[in-house]
Order: sequence, then structure tokens, then C-alpha cells
Amino acid sequence: ELIVIGDGPERSRLEAMAGPNVSLLGRQPREAVQYYMQRARALVYAAEEDFGIVPVEAQACGTPGIAYGKGGVRETVIPGETGLFFRNQTAEALEQAVERLASVRERFVPGQIRAHAEKLSADRFREEFAAFIETSHLAFQRHGMVTDDHLFE
Repeated sequence: ELIVIGDGPERSRLEAMAGPNVSLLGRQPREAVQYYMQRARALVYAAEEDFGIVPVEAQACGTPGIAYGKGGVRETVIPGETGLFFRNQTAEALEQAVERLASVRERFVPGQIRAHAEKLSADRFREEFAAFIETSHLAFQRHGMVTDDHLFE
């Protein structure tokens, strides 16, 4: 079964092409998206974006991703741990990736996938950024300038 969440100009065309195992739900509230991500076998992410938050949101639910291996997902998806990549944006490449994930599904541990997503959380960013600012400020007060040297103290 394939559940597609989201909306766009291609929706009508996709609905006409969809087989009986495909449900296009359109835009959904955050709670519904989380519900489906928590229960999914995998998230399929075929876009190329600078970051791509959707695969990280799926990882936060413990769900592995099958992602087009270009753009920001190369920094957020760890092949074999939090998901896997496919090389070409073709039906054949995606089908092979889905089959590959299905054959190794037991290797993906939801708790480990979620732990990886937590490393990318906003809270962690704020904490580390605040610590960096504090360290830089202290170095400036001590030395009158900020260099990378204070990072290694």
C-alpha cells in the first residue's frame, strides 16, 4: 500500500493513474502526518532539496527513508542505518529501492533511527549554538578577539 500525503498541481493526474493500492490523501494536519509516519514501513522521498525536512521528520518517528540520493538528504539519511538511496528519479530505480529496503527491513531499528533524528533537533541546535556564542564571548573577553583557537581549549 502506498499512501501519499500532500497536494500539488499534479494531484488530479496522479489520482487518475493510481491503482487500488494507492491512496492520495491530500494535505493533512500535522497529527495525521505523524500518525501515518509512525506506522509506515518506510517514507519515500523522491525530491531533491537543499535540506529536506520530511525525511528527518520520518526518522523522528523511527521510520526509515527511501530517498533520491541528491541534495540535503545525503547529510541526513545514513544508508543502511536510517534509510537508503536510489540514484535515478525513475519508477524502476524506486521500485528496486523499495525491494532492497524490504529485503533488509529488520536491520532498521526504530530507536536508532529516532536517535539520529534527535541529533538534528532544533533544541540541540539552540543548545550548541548558545554554547558556541558563550565560548566565543568568553574568548573575546579574555583575548580581545575571537579565533578558532578557543574551540580547542
